[in-house]
Amino acid sequence: VQLVESGGGLVQAGGSLRLSCAASGFTFDDYVIGWFRQAPGKEREGISCIDNSDGNTNYADSVKGRFTISSDNAKNTVYLQMNSLKPEDTATYYCARDRFCSLARMLGGFDRSDYWGQGTQVTVSS
Repeated sequence: VQLVESGGGLVQAGGSLRLSCAASGFTFDDYVIGWFRQAPGKEREGISCIDNSDGNTNYADSVKGRFTISSDNAKNTVYLQMNSLKPEDTATYYCARDRFCSLARMLGGFDRSDYWGQGTQVTVSS
């Protein structure tokens, strides 16, 4: 199983970035992909997830209306479109494989996920 994040970078407040999570080594359609982030000195925060079997999605309140998660099952890739970025969005962003796309999983920061990637850094300047 491999999850590889990409697309992070430095952006000004109000700007946009699109993160990608390329998955391999498992049946993509059978799993949920979640995104969580962690900033230095802060707890990990689950921010969004998508169930690749039915397209169901969830978002944390902190990103709802600004971030959009989507999945290209043909490419085994999940995207996180991030708009209206704020300095407080600065963190390392990780994608994780999970069985559930639920509020409980997000509140736990996907800490019960069995695999996650190496992360991609997002820095939002003010």
